[in-house]
Amino acid sequence: MARPNKSMRQIKEILRLKFQHQLSIREIARSCAVATSTVGDYLKRAELAGLSWPLPEEWTEEQILERLLGVSDPSPEVPLASPDWAHIHEELRRQSVTLRLLWQEYRQTHPEGYGYSRFCELYERWAATLDPVLRQVHPPGEKMFVDWAGQTIPIYTATDGTIASASLFVAVLGASNKLTSKRSESKTGLLDCRSCPRLRIFGGASKITVRTIPKPP
Repeated sequence: MARPNKSMRQIKEILRLKFQHQLSIREIARSCAVATSTVGDYLKRAELAGLSWPLPEEWTEEQILERLLGVSDPSPEVPLASPDWAHIHEELRRQSVTLRLLWQEYRQTHPEGYGYSRFCELYERWAATLDPVLRQVHPPGEKMFVDWAGQTIPIYTATDGTIASASLFVAVLGASNKLTSKRSESKTGLLDCRSCPRLRIFGGASKITVRTIPKPP
């Protein structure tokens, strides 16, 4: 393992905050402006070397470093299991499948694997290496995209407990952050741009309405 390049003052500060003030690794890392993994490594080495705080006054810096850094790494770093990004990318095409759901399945198989944020970061990095797709340019106000969200949603009746299925109509105005949705018991009427209630929410009509034709039941 490479010798960490940290000053003796910083090493002493890590030991002091831990043994004198009983701070957590995260708190020490924040105070010393170093990574939590670095703090954890030094404290693990200090424990194996029998170092505490205060350090013996007669010890030189060379002696401290020899005791601290001369200890072999007690737990060699094992590479985390790498997810099958191609499979994950394909699974994301399915309805109701999200990165969080795929990450949960990954952690069930690899409990010591990547955390969720790191998992998403690595996936985005992998996806960026794929062949680029055609970039869509949407001038403001030109297009409104309307469609039905994939699966139906259950509607529960409080009086008798019956369950009915409803479709979710979604409208998005291109080149904006404006999105609206509406529950409907049938997939008829709402895709007609002339009677679409979403136009009132957007405050006007777009030049073009891009819509899909619902599949027959």
